[in-house]
Amino acid sequence: MKRTGFFGWIGVHWRTAAALGLFAAIFGGIFYLYGLSVEPVLYAAGLCALAGAGMLAAGYRRHLTAERERRAALESLPYRTQPLPEAHTPAEADFRAMAERMTGAYRTQLTAGQRARQENLDWFTAWVHQIKTPIAVMHMTLQAEDTPEHRALEGELFRVRQYADMALNYLRLDEGGSDLAIGPCELDGVIRQAVRKYAPLFVMKRLRLTYEGTDERAVTDEKWLAFILEQLLDNAVKYTSAGGVTVAVEPGPVVRVSDTGIGIAPSDLPRIFEKGFTGYNGRADKTATGLGLYLCRRAAEKLRHRLWAESEPGKGSTFFLDLHRDALEVE
Repeated sequence: MKRTGFFGWIGVHWRTAAALGLFAAIFGGIFYLYGLSVEPVLYAAGLCALAGAGMLAAGYRRHLTAERERRAALESLPYRTQPLPEAHTPAEADFRAMAERMTGAYRTQLTAGQRARQENLDWFTAWVHQIKTPIAVMHMTLQAEDTPEHRALEGELFRVRQYADMALNYLRLDEGGSDLAIGPCELDGVIRQAVRKYAPLFVMKRLRLTYEGTDERAVTDEKWLAFILEQLLDNAVKYTSAGGVTVAVEPGPVVRVSDTGIGIAPSDLPRIFEKGFTGYNGRADKTATGLGLYLCRRAAEKLRHRLWAESEPGKGSTFFLDLHRDALEVE
């Protein structure tokens, strides 16, 4: 909102000032033509000018007060915690009525949108919990016989479960801080949980997994940290066909997930965290969604952590998750 200065405000009322000057000139001219003394006119004009200056000062003071109130009301939109200034003219009354109506319409639409989003979240939550039952049944059926076909299907079933959880987390990322439980965290327990979850895929692909444990602690949300680590492990397993994956924790603490996979092209590396970006590897894989690393970055930003990657095509990739944040508060 642009602030109106004194001369700008005077410019808005210049017609009134010009009319008063014209009236004084008419009176003076008539007195002069009739041979009357113009001194009374000049005296009256001087008094009127003095009174007008006082009225202008008072009006400008009211203008500044109203402008501050309008500015505060504008800055508090869309919820507008500050009341609009009182209307002193029909135009101001119309402006106030329009602002009230627009604010009410926006709040109605915002409430409807939030209700619809909550309904979608509730539906996805119910769907994720319901889909786990047939997944568990299929898992038990496949474990009844250990064959290469069954192991392959078990791996695909694992990915189905991960994609279902990813859909739910995608919706939860926009909930702000309502889904966070920040507190001191033993990193070793969270990392081992993620490693155990992905152990069957490492066994299936005959990949080596290296993790030596850590005593480091961090202030974070365990659930979202586990989600990030699981996505990084999933990405490492997907694009590694020989060698292995190493998980290590450096002082800071910084969690490092390295693989000996196909690596990332230098032209793709700056964009791997963009929503929907699959890059050369994703286009070759045909099943990449471009959401995994995007969700990792979003979750890291939500926790005020920093996530970045280094890679060399043909030699593997390394993802770094910096968990050290002095500004992060324990809730």
